[in-house]
Amino acid sequence: MANKETSNTLHEIRDTKYESVAWWHWHKHLYNWVVSWADTRFGVLALIILAITEPICVPIPADVLVIGLCLGKPKRSLKYGLICSLFSVLGGTIAFSLGLLIGPERVVHFFEQLSFGPIHLGDKAHSALELYQKYDFWAISISALTPVPYMLFSWLGGMAKVSLIKFVCVSLVFRTMRFGGEALLFYIFGERARKLIEKYFNIATVAAIIILAMLVFALKKVGHIFG
Repeated sequence: MANKETSNTLHEIRDTKYESVAWWHWHKHLYNWVVSWADTRFGVLALIILAITEPICVPIPADVLVIGLCLGKPKRSLKYGLICSLFSVLGGTIAFSLGLLIGPERVVHFFEQLSFGPIHLGDKAHSALELYQKYDFWAISISALTPVPYMLFSWLGGMAKVSLIKFVCVSLVFRTMRFGGEALLFYIFGERARKLIEKYFNIATVAAIIILAMLVFALKKVGHIFG
């Protein structure tokens, strides 16, 4: 009975929000298709593929499939959250490596070709990459935890030639906080967790970043006092 109700909930989420979609709205069709995998026995495999490809080239967040799978089997939620976290970082590392192959020189040159008049896009691209290098921890952590596209910052991390070890470590921590946090809510609250995530996800991630910033600031102050 519980599985039937959960399946009905999945269909309700998909049908009520995304049923009447024009054919040219490819993004919503793709979203529907991704969510539909949660109803099949290939759901975990689909989650692994989506988690890897999202940071490289797929515009659909892996959260949608994590939530779908957790709705179906809440007691396996932690497993789904961990799988998504690990493979998402793997995908981010692949995107980072591709960005590293491109390198900052090609990026600056590409935008320089787009420059016109007094506007020099090459200089702006160079400044953007320098900013990423300077604030790499914040760029990686915020993109890994919040709705800010992790894909974009994975590619840019390689282009800016930041530390790969730092990228992987920070990504692991904050991707696990994101997907693991969602999974934990489903493990504890079951289907009610969906409403909590939809209502408070953005607020919670902003609060987490603020708390993290305060913690980093405090650690720097303590280090300065005892250094």
